[in-house]
Amino acid sequence: MDEFMKAAIDQAKIGRSEKGIPIGSVLVKDGKIVGYGHNKRVQDNDPVTHAEIDCLRNAGRVGSYKNTVLYSTLMPCYLCAGAVVQFGIKKVYAGESETFSGAKEFMQSHGVEVIDLNIEECKNMMKEFINNNPKLWNEDIGEL
Repeated sequence: MDEFMKAAIDQAKIGRSEKGIPIGSVLVKDGKIVGYGHNKRVQDNDPVTHAEIDCLRNAGRVGSYKNTVLYSTLMPCYLCAGAVVQFGIKKVYAGESETFSGAKEFMQSHGVEVIDLNIEECKNMMKEFINNNPKLWNEDIGEL
């Protein structure tokens, strides 16, 4: 596992320690992390503070996003995939898509290279969270 996905996993663990949803993300530009984020829907009482959105907010204005890479512990949903497409991010690494399939095809249809790393640690973190918090998870994915 590379340092960037490890950083995204570390962000997910921060979210978990805050009693939030354990999803983390980092944005990389020119081989350096320029933004970190984790899902803060619970912590901030904000329905759109997904990990990728928090990461982009924390990165701030980076100019062109065309040479950036987004890492996320979970396949991005349509909200986050829309941000990826809108800003022209051309590559996304997802830790897993087994617990949530996300919007892989949407991103690919807009020219984004999407790589699903199928990481056990990411799957286990989400499976444990979903098992222990089914109502909160269903709220997060809009299935209440």
